[in-house]
Amino acid sequence: MIKIDYEVIENWEKLPEGWKFVEVAGVATDSRDRVYAFNRGEHPMIVFDSDGNFLDSWGEGIFTNPHGIFIGPDDTIYLADNFDHTIRIFNTDGQLLKTLGEPHKPAYTGFKPGESPVQFGGGPFNRVTNACLSSKKELFVADGYGNARVHKFNSQLEYEFSWGEPGTGPGEFRLPHAIVLDPDDRVLVADRENSRIQVFDSSGKFLMEWSNVVRPDDLFIDAAGILFVAELGEIAGRSPDVEILPHMPHARVSLLDLDGNIIHQFGGSDPVKPGNFFAPHGIWADSKGDLYVAEVIYSGGANRGLVPLDCHSLQKFKRITHE
Repeated sequence: MIKIDYEVIENWEKLPEGWKFVEVAGVATDSRDRVYAFNRGEHPMIVFDSDGNFLDSWGEGIFTNPHGIFIGPDDTIYLADNFDHTIRIFNTDGQLLKTLGEPHKPAYTGFKPGESPVQFGGGPFNRVTNACLSSKKELFVADGYGNARVHKFNSQLEYEFSWGEPGTGPGEFRLPHAIVLDPDDRVLVADRENSRIQVFDSSGKFLMEWSNVVRPDDLFIDAAGILFVAELGEIAGRSPDVEILPHMPHARVSLLDLDGNIIHQFGGSDPVKPGNFFAPHGIWADSKGDLYVAEVIYSGGANRGLVPLDCHSLQKFKRITHE
């Protein structure tokens, strides 16, 4: 039996002098294992080689709130802008190819930030969170904070249909925060505030749910069919009136098979210690199996003074396989 483990590589990324991520909302690698850190600093996309050397940056002046990133097999990059209600599509040189959604024009869902939760599902998009491609190059989009839906676009990026409503039942969502498709084109959705992963077929038919995760923030499936889950836990992202207790689940990374069984988990209770997490928000593995985990420290009241603001926001983990 093969056992998978990970070793954190401390101080991996080499930012130019004076640069800061602020926080890294999403991370992904391309076909050459270049690492794209989609962050909320002055340089929204910062690109490194696999050794952490700085290669490039782009996206300045474009994004309102970087959120999710997906890189397709042809290295096309899909970026979710949470406050702008758009999915912007780029090549690896930072050239904008297409924009889905109308900037600053959210879909009507009855959602009012700080006043009213999502009342009903709407069209694309309202506080959109992430996207993923099928094997047929269809685009599936998780539309979370201001909506409760998954949207499907065909391979020509033409809108087809949506599914989902606010709630806790099958096919209902309380913040669909991330999305990924498995090799059979089943659609896996991180239903974060319901602490579950819901599984659908590509037409939106509910198949099953896995409830052995705690507030899943991001999902990634590697070539071997391992599902990586960035779990926010119960501490970060809670409002100040929520009491944080010692036994509340802390953030972690879980590896699952595609039947929903846990293979491996890691991340300890001290969020500042290298190799542990406070608010993991993005996750991706490169062609070698090395893992990247992005974190947000400031956003949505996540910090509450529990960790210093210079806490790690991007970590690399070297994969170690034991026979």
